Amino acid sequence: MGDLAVGSVWRELSMAAMKPRTGDGPLEATKEGRGIVMRVPLEGGGRLVVELTPDEAAALGDELKNVTS
Repeated sequence: MGDLAVGSVWRELSMAAMKPRTGDGPLEATKEGRGIVMRVPLEGGGRLVVELTPDEAAALGDELKNVTS
């Protein structure tokens, strides 16, 4: 039974390694459940991930419009 457990752990670890999680990507916002998840790429790599309510997302949109107009 010990060998089986070691084999199972090895298989799980090797499978996880085949799916690297890269932090880089485009600016995106997706609706997930009742909230909105915004992913913002960062200088130097990675992304800032923020979960917002629809009201918070609308307020953020208004603030960004005010700053860019």
